[in-house]
Amino acid sequence: MQSFGISPATARRDLDVLAGHGRLQRMHGGARSVPPVVSTPAPELPALQREDEQRTEKGRIGAAAAALVNDGETVFIGSGTTTLEVARNLRNCRKLTVITNSLLVVNVLADIADIDVIALGGQLRRSEMSLIGHAAEHALADVRADKVIIGIRAIDSDAGLTNAYAPETMTDRAILKVGREIIVVADHTKFGRIAPAFVAPLSAVHTLVTDNSDGHKQLDTITALGVRVITV
Repeated sequence: MQSFGISPATARRDLDVLAGHGRLQRMHGGARSVPPVVSTPAPELPALQREDEQRTEKGRIGAAAAALVNDGETVFIGSGTTTLEVARNLRNCRKLTVITNSLLVVNVLADIADIDVIALGGQLRRSEMSLIGHAAEHALADVRADKVIIGIRAIDSDAGLTNAYAPETMTDRAILKVGREIIVVADHTKFGRIAPAFVAPLSAVHTLVTDNSDGHKQLDTITALGVRVITV
């Protein structure tokens, strides 16, 4: 206490305030720090069962992300329900090439004459109807895109982009390497959470498209990191 120039009474008051905010735990003779609580996402349902979750928000996000795509571009679209909304909003684009590892995206765009679809090979992840693994990563090494549009399981301003399914992580990392611009689409439920498998730091992201929800406590920090944030 002499080092900080405060009285014992002041020290006790400060410790009580910090304890009241959950920053430390009071104990006899002092206090000890409380480890930060990490909000881990609950187990993820299969993609077709998740379509109704935040459907309105995902629809707005999908439309906003699709509006960033220009006619004639080559775009990689990843798997997931929010990226599926992006694909649905690309149906009016002209002379577009879409590369994807999502069978759901392939089905949405298969009948559009103006969109060339390139589907990656790989191991089928049935819950997502996506293709991952060594074969997919090998195919990704041979393609390039103007834009990569992906969803993510969890976003945290410190931990970056994380995923709940570790075997998919290497495929996600390979996807991020193929595009000149990386666009992440995610609704507000993905923020402030950390999943077990690290994918990439936020510095890898150019644009984040999300819904305008009061649940976003981290958007200012993410913007300060140089990420363009679009809220809808």
